[in-house]
Amino acid sequence: MRNDLRGKAVIITGGTKGIGLATGMSFAREGAHVYLTHKWSSADNAEILQKFEDFDAPAPTIVEADVKEDEDTRALMDIIAKDHDSVEAFISNVCIVQPARGVESYRKRSLLKSLEYSSWPMVAYTQAIKKTFKKYPRYVVGVSSDGPDNYFVNYEFVAASKAVMETFCRYMAKHLGPEGVNVNVVRSRNVLTDAVYEIFGDDYKTFVGKYAGEEYFMHPEEVGDAILAVCSGMMDAMNGQVIMVDKGIAFADTLMRLLEHREELGL
Repeated sequence: MRNDLRGKAVIITGGTKGIGLATGMSFAREGAHVYLTHKWSSADNAEILQKFEDFDAPAPTIVEADVKEDEDTRALMDIIAKDHDSVEAFISNVCIVQPARGVESYRKRSLLKSLEYSSWPMVAYTQAIKKTFKKYPRYVVGVSSDGPDNYFVNYEFVAASKAVMETFCRYMAKHLGPEGVNVNVVRSRNVLTDAVYEIFGDDYKTFVGKYAGEEYFMHPEEVGDAILAVCSGMMDAMNGQVIMVDKGIAFADTLMRLLEHREELGL
């Protein structure tokens, strides 16, 4: 049976732009009360509220909260508890970019910072929700990429933190499944967000579009809809899974594709 999200609390970290904002809008279209977190005044509240108003969705609550600060997390839970007695879904979306440029650039502090922002909040927020509301959220979803399985330039620290998140997903699903909690990870690839350009450079879209195919670019809205689907009630048999959302590029992005298009690409 499809889950009725109307009026239910949904937390999305890093929810004021990119995949986070798109996910918030997907849930809001279903009537959910979404809490979008950000840090360091990185959100234009008026612009975000207007986006929700434009499609007549419930206004989100936008909260400045650094995911690595326990005090901020507790304050967020207190805000939610004023209007709700539970959290339906928690989406762990924050990812901090710590570029690496070969082995000589590796630093322990860069790895620890990546883990602190991109892995641990999936656990810490789930724990905080249980402590505040005396029960876990019905759904926990981590946002990942295929970095743990594929090479991407400058991506080592992000990939390592995503691998840790995916490991926590499987173990959390094992422990929390008997309590009716679904824990899954949604992976995406080639999503056109600010973080992608920050890691790979301004010519990313032009180069990848030419050689891998523009038809395989993902847009934040598509990833947001996939995350909503995981929390829709229609996929509750799936738990502890890492789900790839990439329009099939993992299958099609091969040398054979370049061979097929060699003339038009001038190869």
